[in-house]
Amino acid sequence: MSTQSAPRSNELIGSAIAVVDMRLEVVVIPVTDVDRSKEFYTRLGWRLDADFPYDNGFRVVQFTPPGSGSSVQFGSKITSAATGSAQGLYLIVSDIEAARKDLAARGIEVSEVFHPGTPGAQFRNGGSGRIDGPAPEHATYGSFATFRDPDGNGWLIQEVTTRLPGRGLSNLDVATLTELLQEAEKHHSEYEPTAPKHQWPAWYAAYIVARQDGKTPEEAAKDGKIHIEEAR
Repeated sequence: MSTQSAPRSNELIGSAIAVVDMRLEVVVIPVTDVDRSKEFYTRLGWRLDADFPYDNGFRVVQFTPPGSGSSVQFGSKITSAATGSAQGLYLIVSDIEAARKDLAARGIEVSEVFHPGTPGAQFRNGGSGRIDGPAPEHATYGSFATFRDPDGNGWLIQEVTTRLPGRGLSNLDVATLTELLQEAEKHHSEYEPTAPKHQWPAWYAAYIVARQDGKTPEEAAKDGKIHIEEAR
């Protein structure tokens, strides 16, 4: 019988352990009336992905917000959580005022745009600590609006215009992808005069993947260079 002990977690730090992608794709929210909730999320303009009822009373309904890589599910016999207990569900937008206007036009009761006067004010019911209007100069991550579904599950709309370093990029829209390609073009033009002969799409692909993984432009440019030179 071996007496060799298993490695402690701190002994694994720095080891070459492969990182497996784990994408958060679905959040379950508790509701009482499935059809009422289905009507509400349809009115939001979200895409209906599934509505599967079963003979034993189990039913799952899934919606995906426009441009989102994550979805929400609700239904019958799908969760034991208390109805309305899902709170602080983030919806990220690039223009908070346009997003609020769209919701209001759909007949959704949505708060005015605000920014926190005290840390965490965006999570408090009743508006305590909130200051009317967007954050000064629309500072990224600083402007919010809120709304609730018929069961009281709370949604928090947040305006993000520039991601923090390391946060990565996902669900690219045309405007964001255009900016990313322009950024890649700039760094590629700096690399190209001294680069070995290569196909530029390969460098661009390595650069964009690195940026999506949360690397800085400089780190992504290094990845592009490494990819080209290792492929020789």
